Amino acid sequence: MNDLDVFDRLLAPEGQTLLAELRHHDPSAELAAATRLRRDHPADLVSAALGQAQLRQRAVAKFGADAWRMYFTPNGVEQSTRATVAAHRAARLAALGVRTLADLCCGIGGDAIALARAGIRVLAVDRDPLACAAARANAEALGLAELIEVRCADVTEVDTAGYDAVFVDPARRRGKGAARSASVRGGGRATGGRIFDPEAYSPPLSWAVEAARKAPVAALKIAPGVPHDALPEDAETEWISDGGDVKEAVVWFGAAGDGADRITPGGRRATLLPAGDSLLGAGLPDPEPGPVGDWLYEPDGAVIRAHLVADVARQVDGRLIDPTIAYITADRPAKTPYATAYAITDVLPFHVKKLKALLRERGVGIAVIKKRGSAVEPEELRKKLKLGGGRKSCTIFLTRVAGAPAMLLGHPASDPATDPVTPGR
Repeated sequence: MNDLDVFDRLLAPEGQTLLAELRHHDPSAELAAATRLRRDHPADLVSAALGQAQLRQRAVAKFGADAWRMYFTPNGVEQSTRATVAAHRAARLAALGVRTLADLCCGIGGDAIALARAGIRVLAVDRDPLACAAARANAEALGLAELIEVRCADVTEVDTAGYDAVFVDPARRRGKGAARSASVRGGGRATGGRIFDPEAYSPPLSWAVEAARKAPVAALKIAPGVPHDALPEDAETEWISDGGDVKEAVVWFGAAGDGADRITPGGRRATLLPAGDSLLGAGLPDPEPGPVGDWLYEPDGAVIRAHLVADVARQVDGRLIDPTIAYITADRPAKTPYATAYAITDVLPFHVKKLKALLRERGVGIAVIKKRGSAVEPEELRKKLKLGGGRKSCTIFLTRVAGAPAMLLGHPASDPATDPVTPGR
């Protein structure tokens, strides 16, 4: 019996009973659970239900409570968009006037769900029959079946004429291709390493770009580490972070919309979730480096990926601490949602023994160690510091200042009481 047959049986009453029983399944007790359940149910169905239970547990991080009603494949969990990010993109598409959309390489339907919830009618296409079965089941389980049509087909052969927009999410894992295939019977990790060459995506980025240019509005999901020289000049690229972690980049085509949601061809944008602050670059040159001031700003990863550090430096009237390091320093505090501010108490040449003595003298027992442009590993340094049990904390930056290894000590501006040391510079 093939995976599709087993998946269909998961949707039937017996499969649903098994999934409900495994709602609070402990993965460490899988053998005992399998042995017990196989007394009353077929072994292949028990394996499939156990696999879904594991996948749902992993998917909670992306889909929240919806995960317990959804269906997944291992690759579907790995590659699907986090719900908060998908909701942001869907809201922007809706604001651009999109009412119908072709979702190419839809996988298990994570983006289609967000789009439908934004009121957009979706044609969801994937060539993997199991992914399509999961996408249909997910649309049905979440009450969105009337807005989501799932079609099993090669996306390169689908006619998208007549749709307001196209969304393409190419496969980015080796050994998988656009099929996104993975057994429904197991909850293991997706296999194959990530692909960094956009032309090795399936379908290739060049095909996706040409397909996008044929639509009134289009969005292409790509890896956030894409080289800027690989980006089309007639599109806007948006880097999105969620909770400080960079999740993806989106290439936007079209000249639709107005105000903050407008697509700006050639533009570079950084969007920070969950707040939704969005910074469109002004094409500024890199700021000149200078001495470390009383304040240090650590730009969000999306800002760095979008090459918008200069824009944030202008916001805080700051400068770089080094021409090659994405830390901004300033003499006065300033508010910006695009960087975390730290009050700096010490700027010292890197020296482990001096740092250890200084922290001991000040009674620091908790150290948050950050690095940028340093070969020193934070955990190795932490072992050498042998901090005591004091409750005082300190943030340590391992970096370069004017080309020389340095360590900066301070505390987050939002909570200065964490480091009671009075600046002595």
